[in-house]
Amino acid sequence: MIVNISEAKTNLSKLVNMAFHGEKIVIAKNNLPLVELVAHHPEGKRKLGLLAGKFVVPDDFCDEDEAVNAIFYGNEQ
Repeated sequence: MIVNISEAKTNLSKLVNMAFHGEKIVIAKNNLPLVELVAHHPEGKRKLGLLAGKFVVPDDFCDEDEAVNAIFYGNEQ
């Protein structure tokens, strides 16, 4: 089903319900198809800890680097 933007604005609730139930809805402007209205499908929960044991933080990770400090603060500290 192809509907123009003005009709889509008027019937948005109806179109959303139709898309949720599997109907293909295309929204057009001046009869030129622009977007397709589709139902949202959640991707699922993210898995945390995928890199556990694969990366080691160096002991000097939080140490300051004079070159980097000079970039941000200039040579005077």
